[in-house]
Amino acid sequence: MTKVAIKDPIETFRDDFTYTNSKEAIERFPFPFPEDEYMYSVNMEMHDRGEVGSVYENPFDVDEHYLSEMVERGIVLEKDPNRFGTLDHMDLHNWDTLELIMESLARDYPDHFSLTKDGDNWHWENRPMGIKDSFVFGDKSTLPMDPFEYIGRQAQGDFVVMDQRDETLWADASLITCAADWSIQFDLGMSFMEWHGPVPLAHEKGVFERALKYLLMVRLGQPVKRFNWTITMNPRMDTAPEVYHEWGHERASVTPDNVGQVVHLRVEVQTLFRLPRSNGMLFGIRTYLISMEDLCTNPAWATRMHRVMKNLHPEIKDYKGITRYHETLTNWLSQFDK
Repeated sequence: MTKVAIKDPIETFRDDFTYTNSKEAIERFPFPFPEDEYMYSVNMEMHDRGEVGSVYENPFDVDEHYLSEMVERGIVLEKDPNRFGTLDHMDLHNWDTLELIMESLARDYPDHFSLTKDGDNWHWENRPMGIKDSFVFGDKSTLPMDPFEYIGRQAQGDFVVMDQRDETLWADASLITCAADWSIQFDLGMSFMEWHGPVPLAHEKGVFERALKYLLMVRLGQPVKRFNWTITMNPRMDTAPEVYHEWGHERASVTPDNVGQVVHLRVEVQTLFRLPRSNGMLFGIRTYLISMEDLCTNPAWATRMHRVMKNLHPEIKDYKGITRYHETLTNWLSQFDK
């Protein structure tokens, strides 16, 4: 079991951008490209326990940025409480989610979290955040907020809780504060296919039809994972459409001189867990950021990053917002491709 050294003081993901990755964080970064070219695919695999120290060691990864990300989540929710939303029929799903995350964190990070149960009387302790709460499982009046929001404010990554009915999945509860240019306020309550409607090329290839068929068969205790990625200017977590006025102009700030510092690869390790009581599904979107400068300290990653960018399909460049600075980035990366 790996012990996690959580950074303090708090780093920022906005304004002065003090976020940095340690050498250890760079080494464990989930680099997403297995080939020199990228095209959408289902790319689902079992979310088994991975190598000790990796981001896959535990079902829910806690790393050095934990406290900083929780502060950032609080900032976003204070400015826009609608980043959390749940439909009325999702109470059982939300308690399922609380139980899954609490049990996982307490088991895998006992130095930081503990959970004790006496029937429905539970006691939760989050030592990094200074939280100690006793509550009755299933009784919302014993917690300061909805159980999903309560635990979601204490776990890294975004979360969508999906209801399964009518042979599809519905995005009926969500806590999204680090969206990569999509709006949960628009997507809340949508079906799986409606939610993924804007993605280019993938529908023609049948990617989402195959993904949905696979997900509907995910069993309890057998979670799965996949990767997603995009490019972000600066280490900015919140790039939702609602705050486009805060970050949109940054895409025009890339120059040959600042590429390494400004441009960040943003990787999402997306995990899906079957929930026991509700038969719903928890969709976790765990975001990792790394600057091009730090990424290119790994020669193999630097070479592959250049080739992926050089070969990227124009529609994918447009969808991911890369077109404006694609040539500048690719030219900068070419120095590492020998």
